[in-house]
Amino acid sequence: MNISRGLIKNLILLSLNWNRTAPQLLTKIKSPLIVIPAFNERESIESVVSQLRQLDFNVLVVDDGSADDTARLAKLSGAIVLRLPINLGVGGALRAGFRYAVDKGYSSVIQVDADGQHPAHQIHELRNHAEEHGAHLVIGSRYTSVDATLKPSRARQLVMRLLANIASQSAGRRITDSTSGFRIICEPLLSEFATEFPSYYLGDTFEAVVAAGRAGFTIGEIPAALSPRVHGQSSAHLGLALLMIAKVVLLTTLRLNYQVRITK
Repeated sequence: MNISRGLIKNLILLSLNWNRTAPQLLTKIKSPLIVIPAFNERESIESVVSQLRQLDFNVLVVDDGSADDTARLAKLSGAIVLRLPINLGVGGALRAGFRYAVDKGYSSVIQVDADGQHPAHQIHELRNHAEEHGAHLVIGSRYTSVDATLKPSRARQLVMRLLANIASQSAGRRITDSTSGFRIICEPLLSEFATEFPSYYLGDTFEAVVAAGRAGFTIGEIPAALSPRVHGQSSAHLGLALLMIAKVVLLTTLRLNYQVRITK
């Protein structure tokens, strides 16, 4: 069963590169597309989408094989909905969203979580920073905002500091929150992520930052006051999370991690 599921997952990821519309033939859309990966988020998806639609953004919800009615509620709230037949993980869902954005002519996307933690009112700050500094990736940092309400444990702080130090070395500038999922991604980095993007734990956040920095893309950061999750719980289990952190740190140190093509 696991082999069959893994094969199906890989086939779905490969299919994201088939039958693509050539991006250069499209008129680029200046306003970013909001991409929300969602797995069983029926309790929060309506309010998240509604808030973003009130700000006049186009919203794409990638339903990552949810067993509940996340997709239906997202659509009723005004989102475009892309349904995946099985759960690919956050990275797989994001890559599907990036592929959709590139094929439709968007020149940038903004990642927003489905749990309501990310501050919609700061989306314009991400966009403005990217435009003013020519950044291809701008992260909303939980650790530099004076309004932040999240209080990570000391052990988590140490781990996040280690990851941030590695990300900073790769980016050539100080990064305080390499695992934040609140970020804007602009072309040509967006097309690179749409072609290949890690689907495992920390691959879609920390490792993506490291890969982009090492490829020479410009990375920025702004303070972002993320809120505690109101509904549901994180899918990351402590034991597995620690194992994956150790694995990712080892791979990035040895430069065996996911890599972005150097296009600059």
